[in-house]
Amino acid sequence: MADPQSNARLRADAGAPTSGVIHVRTRLTADFTVISNALAQRRGSAVTVGVAAYISSLPDGSPVTITALCRHFDEGEILISRALRELEAAGYLERRRERTPTGQVRTRTYFYDVPGGDPDLDPDPDGPPAPPKPRRPRKQAAVAVTPEFAPAEETAVGSVQAEAATPIPLADADPRAVAVLTALRRVDPRLILSAQEVARLAPAVTRWLAAGLLPTQITDHLTARLPDSFLTRPAGILAYRLKETPLPLSAPARSAAPSVRPAVVPMRNCDGCDRGFRSAEPGRCGDCRARGQLRAAG
Repeated sequence: MADPQSNARLRADAGAPTSGVIHVRTRLTADFTVISNALAQRRGSAVTVGVAAYISSLPDGSPVTITALCRHFDEGEILISRALRELEAAGYLERRRERTPTGQVRTRTYFYDVPGGDPDLDPDPDGPPAPPKPRRPRKQAAVAVTPEFAPAEETAVGSVQAEAATPIPLADADPRAVAVLTALRRVDPRLILSAQEVARLAPAVTRWLAAGLLPTQITDHLTARLPDSFLTRPAGILAYRLKETPLPLSAPARSAAPSVRPAVVPMRNCDGCDRGFRSAEPGRCGDCRARGQLRAAG
């Protein structure tokens, strides 16, 4: 006789939850990364948490530029750069410009396990020495030399802000370029520029005008397909769009053969009525010749 069968489910463990996630823990001894719950459970963008977890898992010296991160993730430059800026604002990531022994200036990227941690407490005493004390005390993690974190149209913002220490008098700018830049707010009210921003952008607009473009064409180029919201000052986007000067219009090719003007028939006075008319030979006008023919026929 066969054993009795039952369709009832097996009894769950007494300590297991009845809903939600149930973790199946495995003790890892290699190839793992420890991150804080504050970072892993951070509210907001999942891209930001994923980028932070990926950077935490990288060894020191690994590139963490936007290009390098885009090669790993499916997201584009805008989402990756936004995630990096959020991590920087939250205190997990810091960029510092440092001078090398050879005098060159480079940007180092520091990633911290816990924002606000003490940089003097290094959990790995046998590891690399801690970096110089940052402006805001944090715990040191990954270090890499990276360029600025900004997508395509925002890369020009750094150059505009870097030059802010050197004022440029607006009076020296081309009045035509100043008129084009100050009139942009009529097309898009968000394109409000300060006097210094107009003075810095005016030389690029002057080059566009010298290349043969009309002010209306430059305005259309600067205001076309603008984003719904600006992540930076509008001067940075305008500087990016003006960074390449268009080729000037070439002069029309002249014909090798000289142009021949048609011969002009000279003016003459009629021998019969003294009226002026054009004729190659002197004589009578058309009316006098017609009257002479009528008399001969009569």
